[in-house]
This record gives sequence, C-alpha cells and structure tokens, in this order.
Amino acid sequence: MDTDSAAPVSTPLEDYALLSDLHTGPLVSREGSIDWLCFPRFDSPAVFAALLGGPEDGRWKVSAVDGKVVSRRYLPRTFVLETTWTTPTGTLVITDFMPPGSHRADLVRRVECIQGRVEVEHDLRIRFDYNRAKPWTRRVDIEGTGTCGLLSVAGPDGLLLAGPLLHPHEAQQEEPQAGMEDRHEASEHGHSDDYQGAVSDRLTGVFPVSAGESLDWVLTWHPSHLDPPTPEDPQDAFDRTVAYWREWSAQVNVHNDHDRAVLRSLMVLRALTNSDTGGIVAAPTTSLPEDFGGVRNWDYRYTWLRDAALTIETLIAHNFTDGALHWRNWLLRAVAGDPEDIQIMYGIAGERQLPETVLPHLAGYEDSTPVRIGNGAATQYQADVVGEVMLALASLRDAGVTEDEYSWGLQKNLLRFVETNYDRTGHGIWEMRGEPAFFVHGRAMMWAAFDQGIRAVEQHGLDGPLQRWRDLRDRLREEIMDHGFDEKLNSFTQTYDNTEVDASLLQLPHTGFLVYDDPRMLGTVARIERELADEHGLLRRYRTRAGRDGLPGDEYPFLICTFWLVEQYAHSGRLDDAQGLLDQLTGYASNLGLYAEEYDPDSGRLAGNFPQAFSHLGFIRAVDAVAKAAARP
Repeated sequence: MDTDSAAPVSTPLEDYALLSDLHTGPLVSREGSIDWLCFPRFDSPAVFAALLGGPEDGRWKVSAVDGKVVSRRYLPRTFVLETTWTTPTGTLVITDFMPPGSHRADLVRRVECIQGRVEVEHDLRIRFDYNRAKPWTRRVDIEGTGTCGLLSVAGPDGLLLAGPLLHPHEAQQEEPQAGMEDRHEASEHGHSDDYQGAVSDRLTGVFPVSAGESLDWVLTWHPSHLDPPTPEDPQDAFDRTVAYWREWSAQVNVHNDHDRAVLRSLMVLRALTNSDTGGIVAAPTTSLPEDFGGVRNWDYRYTWLRDAALTIETLIAHNFTDGALHWRNWLLRAVAGDPEDIQIMYGIAGERQLPETVLPHLAGYEDSTPVRIGNGAATQYQADVVGEVMLALASLRDAGVTEDEYSWGLQKNLLRFVETNYDRTGHGIWEMRGEPAFFVHGRAMMWAAFDQGIRAVEQHGLDGPLQRWRDLRDRLREEIMDHGFDEKLNSFTQTYDNTEVDASLLQLPHTGFLVYDDPRMLGTVARIERELADEHGLLRRYRTRAGRDGLPGDEYPFLICTFWLVEQYAHSGRLDDAQGLLDQLTGYASNLGLYAEEYDPDSGRLAGNFPQAFSHLGFIRAVDAVAKAAARP
C-alpha cells in the first residue's frame, strides 16, 4: 500500500546498517530501504535523502511482498549485509554490499530464494542533489553484455541500473494484469516496450523467485558527460568484497563478545576512511539531530584533525599502522603551506572551503530543522587540535615509523602555529557558537603539543628549539593551574572565566598533563559525576543551560564522554565501576554493533550523526583500558 500521503515517521537509527566501499557510506534500513546515499563520495550530494525527509526525497527499497524480516547480520568480518525475510509462501535472503578497492562507485543488491516461492518488490526513487534535481531516465543497451539497463541523468550525475528492468510507476499501474511470470520474463530480458525516456518520479517492479533462484541489481554512478561503465559482475564483486574485508581484519583476534565488538568498531573506522586520500570522515551523514526536533543538526561528512588524530591513535594501538601513514600523508597535503592557514577540518581530499548552507525543502529527521550541508565550524579556532595531532604522530613515531624532513617539518610548523596563537581565545572541542574563551582542555592540549615536540627531540633525536618549547610548556602548566583549577571546588573548570565543569576534562590524563589518580583529577571526576551524569550514569558534554554554546535547546548524553569516564574509572582503580558502565554502554550499540553520536536513555534510541567515528574509537579505548586494568596485579 502507498502510504506517502501520511506524515513521515523517521526510522530509528539503530535499525540502519552501514555499507562502505571506502569512498561513501549508504545506510540501509531493517526493512530494506536505502534511505541515505551520497555518490560518489561521503560528502557528495545525496542521491537518496529519505533519511532527512520521506520516501519522496529519494530511496531504494527492496523487500519481500507480504514478508517480515527475521534476521539481519553482516557476514563475519565484512560489511556485506545479509537480511532474511519470511513470507507465507517462502524464505528470501537479500544481500547488499559495495565492492571496495577500486575507483568505481557500485552498489549491489542480490535476492535469493532459499525456500518456497517469494515475490520481490522494488521501489526506486532517484533524487539527485538532495532532491533538488529529478532525473531523466531511459532504457539503454549495456555494451558488451547483450542486456538492457536504465540510465538516469541529471546535471553532472549519471546512474546506471543493471538487472531485471524496473518500470515507471504510472506505466506499471496501466499494464494489463498479466501473470507475474510473464512480467518477470519480459523485465529480465529487457523486452518491455512500454518504457520510454521520461522524467521518472518512481521506478517499481515485482519479481517472483523460487527456491534456488537469485536475481542481481547493480547501481553504478558515473559522470553524466561520460558513457556509462560496464556494470560489475555481481559474483566477482561479492567475492572481492568479502576477501578485502576479511584480509583487512585478519590481524584482529576474537575470543569473546567484547573482542567481536572491538573488531566491528575498528572496521567502522576503516569504513569511514577514504581509500584514495586517507581522509577520515567523522560520520557519513549530516543533520541527524543531537536533540530530536531541535536545531543542533550538523554536517559531519568531513575530516576533523581532532577526530582523525584520535582515530589514528586507536588504529596504531591495534597495529594498523598503514592506515596511520595514509592519514599522515593526507595531513601533509591538507596543511601544506603557511602554518597560519591551519583549519580544524577539511574536505576528504583536503578542501578548505566548506560553506554552511540550509536545505529548507527537507523536513529533517524527526522534524529536526534546519537541515545543513557544509559546516561553519571550519572557520573556528580551537586550541586543542594541534595537541591531538601531535599525540597521534608521536604514537606513529613510537610504533617505529621513521620521520622524514616533511613530516617532522610539518610538526614544527604546527608548534609554531600554537606559539603564534598562544594568547588567542577559541571555541573549544565542542565547537560552541557562543563567545570564544580560554578552554582548559584546549590549553592542556597546547601543553601536550609542546610536550610531544620536546619528547621527539629528547627521545628520537630530532631537531627543534628545545629550550623554547620547554619554556612554553612550563608556562602553560603554571597558567592552567592558576586559572583553570578551582581550589575551593577541587576541580578543573571548563574555561578560565567560569567554574562550569566539562566532560572534555576527562582527557587531561591522556595528554600526560597529570595522572589518572591525581587528587585534582579525582575531584574533577566527582564534579562531573554530580553535574553532568544523568540517573543512568551517562554524561553530557557540559550544561547547555549555562549558555556558553550560544544555541537554544538541549542535547542527549554523548557516548564518547561516557566512554572516557570508563577509561578514567579503569585507570584510577575503580575497575568494577568501569566494567559495569562498559557493559551498559555495550548494550547501546545496534544489533549490528554500530554507535551514533549520542544515546537517549528515555526513549532507548540512538541520536546524532551515525555511525560516529568518535563513539567507536571511544568504545575501543574503553575496552582496552578495562582489559589493561583487569590484567594489572
């Protein structure tokens, strides 16, 4: 039944699966609808944007007629999604994947009947440029195959759909009520003469399959001014996809459920990495709200220096140094030139211009508007960024990767940038849009930047103005203790000019600024527990009602903040608390092991952009901290 006239209801984020070809990351709902797909890159305009509106904003749904989903999983150690449907007449498996490791952009959907007889239904609505451009679609011969496909074009984009032919929805409704077998046969062999070129709002089709039969569809993006490429052979693409992911993940041993969850999180971090450039996106989505119905909706499809640096630290800790090197090379290109030009984030290939605009025609996830593309925070100054980059590059150096004149020269330029901006206020790790300030976390990360520069000279024999860096490091420590620590509260503060507490302060021990069980740190943790934790023990980043962030509304607890609390517990002797909280957080992942940015414990729903690299790297670090603490005598 067509329910488009009803108000759209947003699919829970935990019902979505991620696919990846290391260039883009579509989301597939439990009911078989691809509601988000940007072709050919993570940050390209969306072809399917139903995630941020409704079906008319673009989707591709493949489902079993009169069926229900009984199971869904990734094939072990892959991003190949397998969904099993049952109907009154049979059982169907739908397999969705994107083959990685090439410069193509292909999405493969395979249906296979494993028992009885099932009818498979398609609903394809291509909407280029976030539903700002509807395509012209026509039937074409696919060169070298003897088959037909559907070519959809609008502006710079082209999509070729290979497989049994779908039909314009209106034309299909007018067809004689022939037997389904006849319609399937005509479609499969490309003999449907009713298909003429048209501005197609919707392509549909129903295809019967019996036990042992399978059908494949391949959707391929290409620049519209070029001839469409020959589609992938579905079986070859499947074999290569499985082989790639299993080879990549082979070095991770799995002995228990936590190991299995860590493996999936490591794979998510890889899935969010562009294999060509090395850029790591914070998430593959935009404008999924931090507060359902609110305005805190941001575009995360870019490479933050901070997020990427923390991801690299995590990958190095698990012996994935090749990916770290790839990112270092990305960094060298992105930050090339005058260190005064350093930004907090870039496009996937190092693009600097990320203007923030609004798409008013999209209703938003859970009616959360505005829907934004681009990110205005790219122009902010955030004092912590260089420290995180220096910590990540130090991890790479400690792992045995040799510096060259370019990589070490970059780091010296970064430290020069910190020195030049020493007296500059910033917007903090959370990218607040209120007045800038001296954030304690940011100042401590500046301390860490100089500390890692000093360590590189002292321990690795590199060159640099050692005494100058020592003086700046010592000056920062004294300043932080004088202006960022409140003796009466026995707590570090969010900024120098307020006494608020901030979850980012949990990262102070990670920088080496002080140890986890320092009494000043324990006092800070106690305040964070009192003022930022909810009744479930989940942390908010800060008190939004304090007015510092310049935005209306509230937000749900941030998962990475609570993972940081697990780390703090584990490293400060509270192992039981750490294990209990980690077990609780593990239960918040989707059944496929995916985390969003936030979790709303009242509704039991994930919130914010999804899946979120920050949350997954926080989970991995939390598991590592608990395991290390448990192994300690």
